[in-house]
Amino acid sequence: MSETASPFTPNPEYLVQVNHLKQYFPISTGFLKTTMLKAVDDVSFDIRRGETLGLVGESGCGKTTVGRSMLQLYKPTAGEIWFDGKKIDSKESLREFRRRAQMVFQDPYSSLNPRMTVADIVAEPIDVHKLCAGKKEREERVRHLMKLVGLNTEHATRYAHEFSGGQRQRIGIARALASKPEFIVCDEPVSALDVSIQAQVINMLEDLQRQLGLTYLFIAHDISVVKHISNRIAVMYLGHMMELASANELTRHPLHPYTISLMSAVPVPDPQESRKQKRIVLEGDVPSPLKTPSGCPFRTRCSRATKACAESCPAMREAAPGHFVACHNV
Repeated sequence: MSETASPFTPNPEYLVQVNHLKQYFPISTGFLKTTMLKAVDDVSFDIRRGETLGLVGESGCGKTTVGRSMLQLYKPTAGEIWFDGKKIDSKESLREFRRRAQMVFQDPYSSLNPRMTVADIVAEPIDVHKLCAGKKEREERVRHLMKLVGLNTEHATRYAHEFSGGQRQRIGIARALASKPEFIVCDEPVSALDVSIQAQVINMLEDLQRQLGLTYLFIAHDISVVKHISNRIAVMYLGHMMELASANELTRHPLHPYTISLMSAVPVPDPQESRKQKRIVLEGDVPSPLKTPSGCPFRTRCSRATKACAESCPAMREAAPGHFVACHNV
C-alpha cells in the first residue's frame, strides 16, 4: 500500500502508484441543480513490475472508473498517478505514459472501429506514436503482433465484423501491444466471451506477460477468474477499497465482511463441500453513489456495523503482513 503521509514519496519497487485517487461526476438532479456522483473516492494502491493486481467488486462499484482514471481517459478529480517513479502531471509525461500504458476494453464488439481493417486497427498506436520508419516496417510489426495473439496474418485486410468475439478481443489485445507498453489495464476482457474462450484468452494474457514482462491491472467481477491470474487482489465497494492482499491470502482468509460475503458466493466443484458451505446473503440494496451513507459505505448492509462505523470511514490498515483492510471491526 502507498503511504498516506504527505508529501507522497515514490517507491522504485513499484511500476504504478495510485495515491488518493478521486473521480467525481456532476449529475443533474433538477433545474440548475447538480450533485456529485462519487464513482471513486480516495483510493490508493501500488502495482509491482511484472505483477498482476486483480480488482474485483460488483457492478457500479467504480472498478472501470479506476482503470480509466489511471490512464487519464477521465481527468481525475483529485489524487496522483505515478508511473516508473514519475508523476503524470504534464502533457509531456502523459504522452509518454500513454505509449507505455495501454488498455484492453471490455466489449470487443464496440471497441473496434467497423470502418477500419484489422491491420489499421492494430497499427493505430504505431501511427499515433510514430514507432515505425516506413510502410514495410509497419506491415512486419502488424504481422508479428497478429501472430503473437494467435491470429492468422492473412486476415489483416478483413474488417472486425467478420470475426468472432474471441478473435475480436485478440485484435484488441494486439492493438494494446502495438506501442510496446509495460503496463496494461485489462477492463473485464473476458466477461463478454464464452467460458471456453475465456480460458484461452486468460492463458494467452499470462503467456504474453511472461514473454514481454508486462504488468497488469486486471478488472473483473468474477473472483474465480481474478484469483487464477492475479498475484494480489483488491476488493472495491461503492467507490472505496475494502481489502487488499495476495490472491491466496484473500481467498482463504478474507477479513472484511463484504469480501467474506463475496467468497461465500463462489461455487465449489465438490458437491459435498458445496453443501457444507454457508452462503452469506447481504441484506438491503447497494446505496446510491449520489447519496452514500455517512462513515463506512458498507455499514448499511453489514452485520458487524457499530456506532463507530456511522461516525467515520475506516482507513486502510495492515491487519497482517501484506494484508490491508478498511474496517473498524476486523
